[in-house]
Parts: sequence; structure tokens; C-alpha cells
Amino acid sequence: MQKFTVERLSFDTLTELPNSWQAQDYKALLLKTGYDNPDEIAPDELKTMCHMALTDLEPTEAAQLVLEYLFEDQLTAGQIENLAHQMLTEKLWEENPELDQHEGFFKTTQLLYAAYNGKFPRAEAVQFQIKITADAEALALFDTQPEAPLLRLLAQGMPDSTLLKRLFHEQLGGTSFPEAPAIIWQLQPLKREENSLVLDVVSSAYWLDDFKYADTYEATTQADSLVEEED
Repeated sequence: MQKFTVERLSFDTLTELPNSWQAQDYKALLLKTGYDNPDEIAPDELKTMCHMALTDLEPTEAAQLVLEYLFEDQLTAGQIENLAHQMLTEKLWEENPELDQHEGFFKTTQLLYAAYNGKFPRAEAVQFQIKITADAEALALFDTQPEAPLLRLLAQGMPDSTLLKRLFHEQLGGTSFPEAPAIIWQLQPLKREENSLVLDVVSSAYWLDDFKYADTYEATTQADSLVEEED
């Protein structure tokens, strides 16, 4: 287990994930709503036109359409229909048991919340930058599959009552945390020096909002085991 100094450099609350909807996404959604020539729309008007096209539908129809676009290969038509109804009142990016779908549910809700002026739940994510200091050998831990060792570091800067610690106590203490990439939604290395690494982290407020209270602290972490033994 290796020792690190963790320093929180910034912390912000977001209602939209950075770069989550691109021009090609808006065009694809417009086509699904029956719009004929989305390529003719000016790039800076695509988002507004997409919102308008969605609000021509009933809210659950619009939710169904967006879920179909994002989850066509993962969910059945029946599941999508059920989820579209749940989305009006439930925070699926927190309450649905399928963690690997949470980011998609967040993206869907943020789009529909904006289009329908708040008929859908308000989505909240967090974005923060941290500086991790250690020797170069220890920092190599974050070169591949960094999410699990990173979450172990972050957890040590949060209160014991925090949800992440309560639900994933064993995973944080062990060497198998397969859920980690579904909890850290976006992760960008911003600056690398011999003995330090600055990372930009985006996740749900559900998991990491308590990190806003973190100061500079010492912590230990370890990578996940690459080989899972099965009997």
C-alpha cells in the first residue's frame, strides 16, 4: 500500500456534464423526432432546435426517444418504456441498480430538464481538480485503470457517514472494485510532473459531493488485482 498527499484544488457543482451532448447527438435526436434536414441547422442553434423538437412530444415520449438513442443496445423496448415513466419523478442516475447506466441516465435527465423547464428532476454532478503527490513509482499506479485507486484516495478525504464508504466499504479496503469506472464518470489528467499529478474528476453529487469538505491530507491506496481467482 502506497502513501500519497492529496490536495483538493477546486470544487464545482454542475447541472450538465462537460461535453456530454455533441452536434452529432442533437442531429440524431432531431432525426428521431422526424426532423428532415438537421444538417442545415447552424451549429449554435442545434441544442435549441433539439429542445423544441423534444417538447413537441409528451414528456414520457421524449424520455423514451432519448433513452432509445443512448441505450438501444443495452435495454429492451419494455425497459425503456418503464424507465421513461420513472424519469419524471425518480433520479435514475442515483436510484437505478445498474451503476454502469447512471451516466447515461444523468445525460438524459439533464437534457430533458432543460428542454421542459424543470418537469424532470434536477440533475446535479460535481467536478473538481485534485493534486496527488508521491514518488514517481507510486504515481504509476494511475497510469492504467486509475478509477479504483483514485476512489480509495478520495474516500479518505470524506466523512465516515458518506455514502461511498457505507456502500463500498469492502471494495475501498480491498483489491476488487469493478464499480469504480461507473462512479467516476469523467477523468482527465491535467498536469504531470515527476512527483505530482493533477486530475480533473467528474462524478455524481450522489457519490462525491462530500469531497467539497476535503482539505489536504495523507492517504494510502492500492490498485485492483488484475487476476480474479475463481474456483
